[in-house]
Amino acid sequence: MNNKISDSSTPVRIAITGAGSGLGRELALRYAREGARVAVTDIQTGRARRVAGEVNATGGEAMAQTLDTRKPQDFDALLERIATEWGGLDIFVNNAGVSNAGGVVDTPLEDWDWMLDINLMGVVRGARSALPMLRESRGHLVNIASFAAIANAPGMAAYNVAKSGVLSLSESIRGEEYDNGVGVTVACPAFFATNLLDSFRGTNERQRAMVEKLMRRARVSAEDVADDIYAAVRDKRFLVISHRDSRWQYRFKRVSPEGFFMAVRKATRSFTR
Repeated sequence: MNNKISDSSTPVRIAITGAGSGLGRELALRYAREGARVAVTDIQTGRARRVAGEVNATGGEAMAQTLDTRKPQDFDALLERIATEWGGLDIFVNNAGVSNAGGVVDTPLEDWDWMLDINLMGVVRGARSALPMLRESRGHLVNIASFAAIANAPGMAAYNVAKSGVLSLSESIRGEEYDNGVGVTVACPAFFATNLLDSFRGTNERQRAMVEKLMRRARVSAEDVADDIYAAVRDKRFLVISHRDSRWQYRFKRVSPEGFFMAVRKATRSFTR
């Protein structure tokens, strides 16, 4: 596959959902340091504009756009603007997401709908909108999943299902778009410090406290994950697992699914009580 993102004489054109904070912001700044054109999108207009200013100050060229991943028309408006102002797109990042905790039974159905609509269908909408333009540039699609898609720990059912769907979707798109020259990367980070809990919904405050604790203890930062994603796109790699212990856990699950299940059950016993 001859995957061509951009030639050396023109800046990379990248669009990122949920780029007003957290990992999305770090990705925007990572590409800005390379002189990229960065479409900073966020559901909150003020955050998108603030990060766009940071992109411009860092050496990139920013476009700020309000985008709600639940609205297909917002994706259409973004891609139309990119086509008009930039003439195309090289990288599209489905990053926007929300968080929750709770088991299958105790998570209200409206929270299931909310989680799947944003964390899974938001990625579907983004991919469907961006892929035609990425085919033209032989570009790259990046989907942000989570190590939850691999671990599937109890007490996080809706989040696990949504992120597992993103992983599966990414594998499907990788096969479907291979002959079109479109590369695909899916990132599956474990806990790192971010503002994801701002959108948290859950039925057990102990679960939220545990997640906050794990995020504070994390040795991997949002900047580290952004660097890993940048390198994966450059090297045309599919799977990104930034945490060293998570990479070992991924291998362990492949070798011994039952052993991995028992280890996860033991590690999360207090989390589900």
